[in-house]
Amino acid sequence: MRKALVVGINNYNISSLLGCVNDACEIAKLLKRHSSGEKNFDVNLIKDIATKNDLRREIKNLFNGNNEIELFYFSGHGFVNELEGYVVTPDFTYNDLGIPMNEIINYAHKSNSKNKIIILDCCHSGAIGNMINNDQISEIGNGVTVLTASRNNESAIEIDGHGVFTQLLIN
Repeated sequence: MRKALVVGINNYNISSLLGCVNDACEIAKLLKRHSSGEKNFDVNLIKDIATKNDLRREIKNLFNGNNEIELFYFSGHGFVNELEGYVVTPDFTYNDLGIPMNEIINYAHKSNSKNKIIILDCCHSGAIGNMINNDQISEIGNGVTVLTASRNNESAIEIDGHGVFTQLLIN
């Protein structure tokens, strides 16, 4: 079995985005079926998830199996501070930004699935492999593939209601 969690968040309190939900819908559509029409992934598409706890629960559920492939796609805000990188959720606060990117890697590592794929279309997404507070690299182990829209010190870009990275990925 192939499972995918596809998340797009446009609505944030401080700075809304325009293309994240669009991109998530496009990715979900591509993953559901092969070009022949045959089923590909069992996709859980979530638009504008409300809280960090809700997103964490969905990520844990995704990586809690023994599947051929488990894929996590996130499009939304990303943030990096002196400690690490985060996927930002709409309920963020100054001291609680969202889910640490390395926490997502750890869920993938604990999964019994053969292949785990993490795709992040957000600013600072390259921080997923860095432990910034002590300049160590987080281990990306066997069976884990990570694709990011940017380096840990770069922004991701939206143009015409879509993320540039996701549009290139779709094409």
